[in-house]
Amino acid sequence: MTEYAGRGDPRRTLELLWGRAEPPARGPRQALTVDEIVAAAIAVADAEGLPAVSMRKVAERLGKSAMGLYTYVPGKAELLDLMLDTVLGELPTDYPLDDGWRAAAERCARDGWDFYERHPWVLQVSGTRAALGPHEFDVYETQLRIFDGLGLSPVELTRVVGVLASFVRGSAKTVSDAWAAEQATGVSDDDWWNARNPVLGEMTAELWDTRYPVSARLGEAQAFDQLDRDPDDTSPYLVRDALDTFEFGLQRLLDGIAAHIASRPPADSP
Repeated sequence: MTEYAGRGDPRRTLELLWGRAEPPARGPRQALTVDEIVAAAIAVADAEGLPAVSMRKVAERLGKSAMGLYTYVPGKAELLDLMLDTVLGELPTDYPLDDGWRAAAERCARDGWDFYERHPWVLQVSGTRAALGPHEFDVYETQLRIFDGLGLSPVELTRVVGVLASFVRGSAKTVSDAWAAEQATGVSDDDWWNARNPVLGEMTAELWDTRYPVSARLGEAQAFDQLDRDPDDTSPYLVRDALDTFEFGLQRLLDGIAAHIASRPPADSP
């Protein structure tokens, strides 16, 4: 299931995100805060996934009625934007450049990976539309500062930040999807593969070397095996492979960015 940010009333949502919402002028003294409601919704999403989040479920967690929450938050659409911006507030807003932009970019990317591991439900929200909250802008400004002053044009600066953010999100989604599939089906990724591999071997026994020669050669070279993995690491193969691929891809991506920066003419060139 894919959710979309920015589906609520624009003014009401942005007032809530930026702390400009006025409290009700009438009615009983407020027994909750918006922050408490958002924190409860995040706790539900972290524990049970985004589909479990509803105004009723959040109200139950707070010991209140669902109708009572609408005094503070108009609906789930606005709540989702508040949840997203709140968890983004966990990310650092400063990466020292003492060791250069690359070290800062690596740390930023790994912080992003860890963030998605803590809140995999964020990856169920499409990245096509922003929530437009203060923490989201904080994160973006922080990423821009890492690459600012390196001779990139304004457009190149935004592209570099965008491609790195997309790489981290896409890499993390592989792991998120694996866990989601296990929750939905009750079958782990390892068990799913183990049940199919023998049958797949039967189906492709006579085709493997002729139809898929490169795959066959890589298999013989144990390219798909994780021979150097810590034997105490019991995480599923796909999760371990995704992390290794993330680390490999991150270095190659940064290599490309470094090469592009190095190819730029000096700032004082005509």
